[in-house]
Amino acid sequence: MRIVVLAGGIGGARFLRGLKAAVPDAEITVIGNTGDDIHLFGLKVCPDLDTVMYTLGGGINEDQGWGRAGETFRVKEELAAYGVGPEWFGLGDRDFATHIVRTQMLGAGYPLSAVTEALCARWQPGVRLLPMSDDRVETHVAITEPDSDSAPGSGERKAVHFQEYWVRLRASVPAHAVVPVGADQAKPAPGVLDAIAQAEVILFPPSNPVVSIGTILAVPGIREAIADAGVPVVGLSPIVGDAPVRGMADKVLEAVGVEATAAAVAQHYGSGLLDGWLVDSVDASAVAEVEAAGIRCRAVPLMMTDVDATAAMVREALALAEEVRA
Repeated sequence: MRIVVLAGGIGGARFLRGLKAAVPDAEITVIGNTGDDIHLFGLKVCPDLDTVMYTLGGGINEDQGWGRAGETFRVKEELAAYGVGPEWFGLGDRDFATHIVRTQMLGAGYPLSAVTEALCARWQPGVRLLPMSDDRVETHVAITEPDSDSAPGSGERKAVHFQEYWVRLRASVPAHAVVPVGADQAKPAPGVLDAIAQAEVILFPPSNPVVSIGTILAVPGIREAIADAGVPVVGLSPIVGDAPVRGMADKVLEAVGVEATAAAVAQHYGSGLLDGWLVDSVDASAVAEVEAAGIRCRAVPLMMTDVDATAAMVREALALAEEVRA
């Protein structure tokens, strides 16, 4: 079975681990979000690609869901001693090595897709991991950042990198817009459109629908290729009981005018893109609303508590894909 998965970071990576357990013989291509990429300390950092690579390759910090296992932070401490920031984004010593190799290869003229393939040669994730684009795309968030003396709701209006909004500010200030800067000029990375065209099933894991999967779909040609693929496209809701399972997806959903409900996220993707949608059992009342929008829907347990539970979710998604196909 040829499966294409659009993936963000932690949620996407953990879903992929369950996918590999559920269908170990599948040929899996992962189209990874690069809108979270950021340049720090002169290095190109690709958080979502690395989280997928480390998780599937056995090097992830399981407690955090990101970063390396057994990490130390001597370099970060030394940079702080020199007064070099940002201190809010913590790169570990092992992680630095990955970013150094990536930056050197990019500087030598290799595209990000080739660099990602070279890095995966070490980690052997068991999937083909492709960046959504070799071109630079960065997700920025328009916010109001209050000063200490400002009245509530007032302050400086500005745009910040998504990582600053998510990590430094913890999504604690109002977001007015989410913009994937450069996406409209980007091209899909080599292999992306071919993988979609050859897929038998396309899956949207419970990743952030705005800044993960949404950013991938913002690259011209990808959304259109999925819509025209002629194969089942099935998604799993990242919203359970009107709240995100992990992270602060509700904050960015609000910024784009979408309610933080399982049904609203399905409708945000749209029936022109999605064929099937899984909601959690606690949201069973949303099934009728989703199906009224032209998307086949089922309610099943959607908490990725361990690999077995995630594999069960995958099997439900694939069963729904077969219903759609039939």
